[in-house]
Amino acid sequence: MALQEFAPIGVLLALAVAIMVLVIFLSRIFGPLRPSMRKNAPYESGMRPIGPAQRRMPVKFYLVAVLFIIFDIEVIFFLPWAVVLRDLGIYGLLVMGVFLFILTVGFIYEWKKGALEWE
Repeated sequence: MALQEFAPIGVLLALAVAIMVLVIFLSRIFGPLRPSMRKNAPYESGMRPIGPAQRRMPVKFYLVAVLFIIFDIEVIFFLPWAVVLRDLGIYGLLVMGVFLFILTVGFIYEWKKGALEWE
């Protein structure tokens, strides 16, 4: 009986998948399909590409991404915790303290790796 509440979501998901398959199928049938060297070449502002298309990315970009994820997770979990803090009591405070400790370890790792220093 509880699954009936999710029926509209299932219908919406099935409809979205059906439309996706239909659009891909129709674009395959009616779309132009004449590949050439010029069409398959990477486009860089009308200029001829210089060097390989895949280059090594500096680790600094990944460190900044991890830093963003740490702060993002922190914000996502702190707001609901702050709303129900009185209902959770000491247990909720301790669990959030452990969570904050884990995030602080990640932040210190980022700091030691130099992700916070801009050049």
